[in-house]
Amino acid sequence: MHSVGLNAFAADVIEIQANISAGLPGLTISGSVDTSLREAKERVRAAIANSAIQFPTTKVTIALAPARLPKSGPGFDLPMAVSVLIAAQKVPTTRLPGTVMLGELALDGRVRPVRGVLPLLLAAREAGFERAVVPAENVAEAALVSGLDIGGARSLSDVLSWLSGDRALDTVDGETAEPAPPEIPDMADVAGQATARRALEIAAAGSHHLLMTGPPGIGKTMLACRLPGILPSLTEEESLEVTAIHSIAGTLPEHRPLITLPPFVAPHHSTSITALLGGGTGIARPGSVSRAHRGILFLDECAEMGPKVLDSLRQPLEEGEVRISRRDGTARYPARFQLILAANPCPCAPAKDVDCICTSIQRRRYLGRLSGPLMDRIDIRVAMDPPGDVTLLTERGEPSAAIAERVLRAREAARERWSEFGWRTNAEVPGSALRHRFRPGPQVRRPLEAALRTGRITARGADRALRLAWTLTDLRGGDAPGEDDIVSALLYRDRGGRP
Repeated sequence: MHSVGLNAFAADVIEIQANISAGLPGLTISGSVDTSLREAKERVRAAIANSAIQFPTTKVTIALAPARLPKSGPGFDLPMAVSVLIAAQKVPTTRLPGTVMLGELALDGRVRPVRGVLPLLLAAREAGFERAVVPAENVAEAALVSGLDIGGARSLSDVLSWLSGDRALDTVDGETAEPAPPEIPDMADVAGQATARRALEIAAAGSHHLLMTGPPGIGKTMLACRLPGILPSLTEEESLEVTAIHSIAGTLPEHRPLITLPPFVAPHHSTSITALLGGGTGIARPGSVSRAHRGILFLDECAEMGPKVLDSLRQPLEEGEVRISRRDGTARYPARFQLILAANPCPCAPAKDVDCICTSIQRRRYLGRLSGPLMDRIDIRVAMDPPGDVTLLTERGEPSAAIAERVLRAREAARERWSEFGWRTNAEVPGSALRHRFRPGPQVRRPLEAALRTGRITARGADRALRLAWTLTDLRGGDAPGEDDIVSALLYRDRGGRP
């Protein structure tokens, strides 16, 4: 038999062999298996017996190859049970060539759903397999993989009947209506805050990181929650990549197997490094930064988070992936997300700044949890002020649809410009390319060079200012950044900084 196993974000084809020989009755499973697989012998034995088939009364050995690869999870239950029955000559094997099987077995023989079906079947297709048998509840997700004949099984008996040619397995109904996408709040609900709204639009157009500071109740969270509404939908390639991550993490919505909108992940400010980056025993599971891949990671009340937790974001922000070393190896997950931070200016956070009772040292220590290296990676910083009474009660902001059109035009301009290099947004362009191949003219570079001489920005900050200047150029429909674009990019890096 053949199945597929996950090793972090990579998948490998696993060959499952069963042997029945003389000896004391028993079932042994070998091949670098974890606890959940060692316990599978009880599930396999009970599922076969409760499917009205006698389990072999002699020695049974199951080997999962290659033995060097660590294997975990209950997804091998179904192929192991079928391999035992094949060894016992209980079922025919004519349909097995070119077929992989996935599924967890219940004691009564039912087939339970498993995680990571999409990346597993993508690996199976690349390995040349033609058919896949999966749990019925995973059929919709499995059907996203083109080029494979997908069959869904509800029980071990269904699989055995299919192998005997007595029945067909479940498939996806092509006429089923596509579920409506989740509703996203509209930017029109936010009163005032023109500066912050413009900063959010720029951040969306170039996939830049953003910090918003201001008193509580001013609209920081409202703006962040409405950011997905002005972002373009994911491409087909991005959708499959994001869906695969959420499938591994077990957070894939049952009614929407394919994620087409940028994900929005907002962990609590008390979250740990393990929850943020990923972790666990054996092979690490994806964390919040990976679940936010090609979407938004929103950290509200970020100044309440621990400095070590915040600084752990520096590597994924720079490289677009996270690497986590655990007992069974190093897991690598994509983490190309857009970071949105929101913070109060001080611990007491009064509605009016004049009512603040914090000392200057307390204020500096509070936002000082955002380290210099982390802040250097934030492209846009904006300080928000309370809207006036008349604005709050009468003004209605620009709707998300109008902003989304401008963002889409800017994104398309950037995608067309960088397409030959494989970069999707301005935020992904390496600084070396901006400083050499796409270097602005001497007059345009003057503000940037002056900022570097005076120490206002670092070399990394200069690269990020250039990326931001290209986004401002795309929003105004220009061909190349001008001096005003560079000045505006530097101003956005100065606003909303630490007191």
